[in-house]
Amino acid sequence: MNWFTVEKIDPQTFALSEYGHWEKVRSFLLLGEKQALLIDTGLGIGDIYQEVRRLTALPIQTVFTHVHWDHIGGGKSFENIGVHPDDLEWFEKGIPVWDTESVKKELMRDLSQELPSEFSLDSFELFTGKTTWLLEDGERLDLGGRQIDVLHTPGHSPGHVSFFDQTKGYLFRETFSIRRKHQSTPIILQRIRQRYSIR
Repeated sequence: MNWFTVEKIDPQTFALSEYGHWEKVRSFLLLGEKQALLIDTGLGIGDIYQEVRRLTALPIQTVFTHVHWDHIGGGKSFENIGVHPDDLEWFEKGIPVWDTESVKKELMRDLSQELPSEFSLDSFELFTGKTTWLLEDGERLDLGGRQIDVLHTPGHSPGHVSFFDQTKGYLFRETFSIRRKHQSTPIILQRIRQRYSIR
């Protein structure tokens, strides 16, 4: 059984969901003509790199909405990584309140699906890494025929960002939906209204 549930939003947009874990984490894969953009890399339980490669052979840019452990877990498999400067220290050194043993307990909590055979809790380590570039508010990522705007929307973390797909009208944040109550939701809505002159 595959750890990831791949949901096709449209022919160039996929959600890679980890429904077997209580967090129900989602990562998103956006395909352009020249580049693929992976938003978040999940828990680090399943092999998200192989899952992405099943869907595309395009070069991959990887970006993080924020650098909490449940969104960067598969990051070690990717090279071209962007994070916001306000989350950079956490990305490179880890978040002081989370150690590996605490995260292991969270990984094993309330599982509703069998773990992949290749996953080993004993060898699990919290991912920290180096960025290729820093995401800036207002930056536009060109995937080739698909433009993605970076919006700095702090709240869930200091460097939390959301991604607005100019081409298709999608807004991506760590849970995709802005309907549920969340501390960064008002900021996201305010930034969208300001940037795109929406009342």
